[in-house]
Amino acid sequence: MATRKVNSTYSRNEKCIIDCDMTFAVNMLGGRWKLLLLDKLSKGTSRFSDLKKEFSYMSERMLTLQLKSMEQDGLIVRHAFAEVPVRVEYSLTEAAIELKPILALLSAWGNKQKSLLLKEE
Repeated sequence: MATRKVNSTYSRNEKCIIDCDMTFAVNMLGGRWKLLLLDKLSKGTSRFSDLKKEFSYMSERMLTLQLKSMEQDGLIVRHAFAEVPVRVEYSLTEAAIELKPILALLSAWGNKQKSLLLKEE
């Protein structure tokens, strides 16, 4: 793996992201699908196949990448059962459960802003 120069723009920007708590949090939750997946999993444990059906417009590869990223960030837990075929379930971690009221507020804020913008059109 290549190492980056300490003074490169990328390294300096990365340090700013890590140093700012809010930017760090938004970076963890960022992306097109993570909030939708968190919302679905906030309603309870889901099997991979159920997530695949729920988000049929997302490629299986993208779903897998998003779930792996969320697992690495400590937002979800992956449970694989030794069955044939293998059954895999995902659930929220305590850290993600703490986000539920924040996400509810964010959703309400987004709904309000979307309504205001639609009224202007």
